[in-house]
Amino acid sequence: MELVPGGSLLNYLQKHSESLTQEQLLSFCIDAVAGMEYLENKNCIHRDLAARNCLVGESNVVKLSDFGMSRETLEYVVTDGMKQIPIKWTAPEALNYGTYTSLSDVWSFGILMWEIYSLGTIPYFGLSNNKATEAVERGYRLHAPDNTPPAVYDIMSRCWEYDRQNRPHFAEIHSSLRILAASTHKEDNVEV
Repeated sequence: MELVPGGSLLNYLQKHSESLTQEQLLSFCIDAVAGMEYLENKNCIHRDLAARNCLVGESNVVKLSDFGMSRETLEYVVTDGMKQIPIKWTAPEALNYGTYTSLSDVWSFGILMWEIYSLGTIPYFGLSNNKATEAVERGYRLHAPDNTPPAVYDIMSRCWEYDRQNRPHFAEIHSSLRILAASTHKEDNVEV
């Protein structure tokens, strides 16, 4: 097993919340989406993507972990009940019909991005699993965490499209985040 100096991303975000920069938060998202793009290309569905299941390695590189619920398939249907699933991270079609695809993982990735930019806050804080599910069904979506760039929140929001066919694939998200990082880096290097 690989040792990672930073531990879980969730704990890292909470421990270093005062010192993390926008550039670092975006980098965490890019690392995670690169891993998810790889899994999608291998027809692997993670099914439990969350900050608690990502690790912070050397040079603060985020790595995916906890593949206990993952499946190698284009679509996976649960027929034996919804055993211990992470409700607040799970896409509506998975909760309602037990149907998982890489686009279900995209929903979870949007929640992961929200966790990153909220510095490790629990999504739908104060709502029970049932209340959070009901809110999502009514069209409620998490608000942008403080200091989240609008372009980043736009990507999160696209991950939470109710109809999974309207969600972007991981390659598109990866490209969008890399373009955003490049433009942010370019702006930071402009002399005033």
